[in-house]
Amino acid sequence: MNQHRYGKRLERKRNWRKAVMIAGIILAGCFIYQTCRLYKEKNASAEEAAQWRLEQTGAVSADARDRIVYQGRGYRRNTYVKAILCLGIDRKGPLDESMVPGSGGQADGIFLVAQDTARNRVSILVIPRDTMTEITLTDLSGNVLGQGIQHLTLGYAYGDGREKSCRYMTEAVSSLLGGLGIDGYMAVSMSALPLMNDGVGGVTVVMDEDGLEKANPDFTPGKIITLDGKQAEAFIRYRDINQPQSALTRTERQKTYIQGFLKAARIKAGRDEGFVPRLLKDLEPYMITDMAKDQYMDMALAFLGSGQDLAGADMLTLPGEAVETSIYDEYHPDKEQVQTIILDMFYRLEE
Repeated sequence: MNQHRYGKRLERKRNWRKAVMIAGIILAGCFIYQTCRLYKEKNASAEEAAQWRLEQTGAVSADARDRIVYQGRGYRRNTYVKAILCLGIDRKGPLDESMVPGSGGQADGIFLVAQDTARNRVSILVIPRDTMTEITLTDLSGNVLGQGIQHLTLGYAYGDGREKSCRYMTEAVSSLLGGLGIDGYMAVSMSALPLMNDGVGGVTVVMDEDGLEKANPDFTPGKIITLDGKQAEAFIRYRDINQPQSALTRTERQKTYIQGFLKAARIKAGRDEGFVPRLLKDLEPYMITDMAKDQYMDMALAFLGSGQDLAGADMLTLPGEAVETSIYDEYHPDKEQVQTIILDMFYRLEE
């Protein structure tokens, strides 16, 4: 009897081990499948983005893209000035996984950088997230439903959280700015902010806004603080959703932070020539870009070595009108004023 029971127990152990082994094989298979699927999706998305850029540049003649007639005068695109779209994405963690539309984050920070490669200078056009413009709309499967007037920030959310989202944002910003050709894009998740902030040794700002104590008790008006990574995230991201147009107020705060960050980065780069390559390498998991690594590295090194102080005149907010509706805040761009700014930043008057 005891031998029979022993045999039963031994058989159950064998069956249990066999079940565990089979479950392990299944899990390993699922993991490998999922890894391969994500890798293929990532490559396919990148290829699709490259194809879109090729189609965009070939869709119209070079003259139609590069020449504008405004108020009877001709303007040519300044080939020395590159338009780089920079996006801060409201999403934690790395940006290495494609997401279902609606779950990949929104573009809370939208900055169009005009990089003057001849003079190693930059100017920045800050575009409010609530700017009402035409964006691409999709269903939850990613199928394009058409175009609609919506908040610009949602242009990223309707994509895959990666290249497709950046493509939709690039397309929307180009359309908003009268068809301006965008030369490259770079998107970073909010998890990159502490790395960037602490990488330059902290960013010093003046607290010139009431109510920021809600974000951090140290943020009292008039106080000068060198922000650590956690404080930097609170400073940049906080807004009182109970106050109208709080996103616009936050945009002005972001401009202050950018000025402080670039000043700190220039000091750091002057003391440590390996700082920029090291920081960009650390940021790679949290970044999506269609630019080659040497391209954006050269851009960063050239600017930091130029000695330019990014003054208020170098950072403009897209002209427009803040409008409050019964549900959401909106920002309506002033097309005439936008046109003159774009001509000034990216074009030259024909002789």
